[in-house]
Amino acid sequence: MPSPVEPQLIYNVANAPLRPHPYPHIYVPDVFPADFYATLLENIPDPSAMIPIEQARPVKGYKERFVLDPRDAGPGVPDSQRRFWAETHAMLTSGPFRDVLLNKFGATLRQRFASAAVTLSEETLLVEDITNYALGPHTDTPAKVVTVLFYLPRDDSLAHLGTSIYVPKDPARRCPGGPHHQHADFDRAATMPFRPNSMFAFVKTDNSFHGVEPVTDPDVRRWLLLYDIKGRAVQPPAP
Repeated sequence: MPSPVEPQLIYNVANAPLRPHPYPHIYVPDVFPADFYATLLENIPDPSAMIPIEQARPVKGYKERFVLDPRDAGPGVPDSQRRFWAETHAMLTSGPFRDVLLNKFGATLRQRFASAAVTLSEETLLVEDITNYALGPHTDTPAKVVTVLFYLPRDDSLAHLGTSIYVPKDPARRCPGGPHHQHADFDRAATMPFRPNSMFAFVKTDNSFHGVEPVTDPDVRRWLLLYDIKGRAVQPPAP
């Protein structure tokens, strides 16, 4: 993996403008160096190597979502691709990328965790969504701290299929995380363009409603690389 990848990634994310409404988020075009992005596309595995997410994670209702764990690619992945995804996972979880995200969303995280100590963990997941995929508005599991989606299309033809940000029609509505809600109860505020080499990231809050409008385009394969920071507050022992 070329050495400039991580410095350029950190530079682009650190300097991306923070969008505060309706919850803090960033959208970063050209997030990776162009040559690395080309290499990344070359290493997208054959779809037959992907497995249903329900086999990899304790979730239900995602029959159009298939995944590959970059740390443990299956037997259908060539060794060269296996090495590439393992190296990419190692780069994203080496520390600097996490730290720039925690700094970017620091004000919100300080409010969420106050003075409690926090134990953090990270994971990555290569994802393929196919036609008929959709996600109702939701705020993510309470364990999430920051969610990052690297969009991996080959061209702009799927730009309309990015992740959408929703605002509840009831301004007081909040959700600690878990269930997906009906689109009819929300207004779509924006859709992050699903463009090559772009990144959408947001901090988990009780109003970080996001989702995907139903994908009705024929024969769509929507590739993403997910990166999550998860955390839990650790209370000090009683005196």
